[in-house]
Amino acid sequence: MNSDQDLKKRLLQIDHKGYPAYKQLKGMYQFPLFVLGIDHVQGDPFASPSKVSVHVPGKTAGFKKDLYDTKEKKTALEDYILRRFAEQLRRVSFLAKGSGKSGLMSVSKPGQEVMERTACEIDRVKGDIIIRMEIGFPANGRTVNSRELEKILFQFLPECAQKSLYAKALDEKRVQKVMELASDQAYIRKQLEKRDLVAFVANGSILPRESGVSDVPMRDAVKFQSPKEMECEFELPYYGTIKGMAVRRGITLIVGGGYHGKSTLLKALERGVYNHIAGDGREFVITDSSAFKLRAEDGRRVEKTDISMFINHLPNGKDTVHFSTEDASGSTSQAANVVEAWESKSRVFLMDEDTSATNFMIRDELMQRVVHREMEPITPFIERVRSLYEDFGISTVLVAGSSGSYFQIADQIIQMNQYIPYEITDFAKTEAESFEKIMGDATPMKKPDFLRVPKADHAFASDRRIKVKSLGMEGISINKETIDLRYLEQLTDMDQVNALAQLMKYMRTDRFDGKESLSDIVESVMTLLENKGWSAICGNLVPGNLARPRSQEVFACVNRWRSQHFL
Repeated sequence: MNSDQDLKKRLLQIDHKGYPAYKQLKGMYQFPLFVLGIDHVQGDPFASPSKVSVHVPGKTAGFKKDLYDTKEKKTALEDYILRRFAEQLRRVSFLAKGSGKSGLMSVSKPGQEVMERTACEIDRVKGDIIIRMEIGFPANGRTVNSRELEKILFQFLPECAQKSLYAKALDEKRVQKVMELASDQAYIRKQLEKRDLVAFVANGSILPRESGVSDVPMRDAVKFQSPKEMECEFELPYYGTIKGMAVRRGITLIVGGGYHGKSTLLKALERGVYNHIAGDGREFVITDSSAFKLRAEDGRRVEKTDISMFINHLPNGKDTVHFSTEDASGSTSQAANVVEAWESKSRVFLMDEDTSATNFMIRDELMQRVVHREMEPITPFIERVRSLYEDFGISTVLVAGSSGSYFQIADQIIQMNQYIPYEITDFAKTEAESFEKIMGDATPMKKPDFLRVPKADHAFASDRRIKVKSLGMEGISINKETIDLRYLEQLTDMDQVNALAQLMKYMRTDRFDGKESLSDIVESVMTLLENKGWSAICGNLVPGNLARPRSQEVFACVNRWRSQHFL
């Protein structure tokens, strides 16, 4: 281990030399209160910034073990520390001057959701803290400006660390509140299954967001208030008694006029698979963590997916038990999405009529009279949704704005009126009695064949120079091939997209051997992440911009990879 004085000497030696001289700094350096790791040095002042890590021993950091002794508390503490560190960096970034990215000091910036991130990790046993960040090593033109880098490493960085990475520098009461919120959220999430619920929305929650491009709560928004018929109560470990709307397992319908809050409620349930920070308004909107948003996705690629429960007897004789296409229609894409979500072990399907294929969801009475069942290859979702729940335990929450046909089969019906929910199940079902049921006699449904085995790509596996990058929230690029992720609506953070890119590279290189099923591979990879961390996936140099995605998004990413084939 080198000392901080060794680093000063090296900085002095390379001053005014060509920019590549910075590569001599790579290594670990002992500072008074932490170890600095210069892990990767950029080759040019205009290139991606250098990768730097800060390692703080647990004893020096001083956080009590009961602040990170459970998974949810550990993640919440990491998130809180990262936010405080990011605040400090913003004050000093670019104070050191130079060309290109000189003086940049940055770290992943969390949004409203609390996620496991590689930017800040706490060792479960020792309490050691690792911060992974980026620094633009200063240059004059393409010449080393080590005097400015010395300011960054010996003044700015230690000051930022001192104000955010040590227990004594943080507000003890605020840290305790973060831990209490995380514990309460975890308690509700565990109680959902025990009480046969798919979601809980606390009274007083603020569901509307400021705008389509801002995820912060809307000012002066109508606060959520549960209908009395659906209200339930939890006694939380710290918050105490909390009341709100219980969404039971089964088939739940959300209806109402346009702009009255139907999709806003569904969007809150979508994001409820994640915990949220205090002040977000959705702190106690908690959804089954496996819930998956389904929609039509025209043009997506589907391979060897059993959609026969929904689509069969195609006129061209195309196989729908092992259905494959490079350009799916609205109905075939949504059918594939349902089956693939089932394959990913999702227990709750979230759907919005506005983003669904009409012919996949329903066929009205007149259409059934004109186009007889034997002429129609599609068995609509309305004829399968009951069996999905009763036979296979999969619940559905559906937003419907124009068709009342689902009234007849729903277990609970919520009407949104000016952002206020009303329970109208009995009323809606009574009104529906005067209408003839439009469901036909669908054939019995059997569980699809999920034994899809990813085909090995030996050329890909032998090439370790694979280039992966995220394309914003749009998708990822792997060796110039794009995987389109635009319609995975529960991805909320670019760091999740970065993580999916790393997982795709690892699985295709090291796990897709033509022997294991996709289900087994994803399950073992997620277990590996849980037990060994990202170094098991990425090697010794773990990127600092990864946030752990759910297994549902990992499945979905593989399914949209056009060059990945299945046996």
